[in-house]
Amino acid sequence: MSKHNEHSIKEVIEQMLKAYRLDDRMAEKRLISAWDNVMGAMIAKHTKEIYINNKQLYVTLDSSALRNELSMARSKIIKMLNEAVGSEVINEIILK
Repeated sequence: MSKHNEHSIKEVIEQMLKAYRLDDRMAEKRLISAWDNVMGAMIAKHTKEIYINNKQLYVTLDSSALRNELSMARSKIIKMLNEAVGSEVINEIILK
């Protein structure tokens, strides 16, 4: 029996995600899940809503002071979140 056509489950799933164009969506979900770990418990506690649309991360916060602090560090946050998922998922953050 020939083994040249055998693939690991990981490879098959990755190929399937690419074929159905779901790999970007999975990366977005991983980035949203990484928000709490990357930003810390205090910021996660004040985060009310978070979603991605057109490579823009929308974050709703319940503290205007925190919103102002995070707006000063937007580029650093984008870099940390993209590094956490291993690809460029977002290129802008909108704080509300």
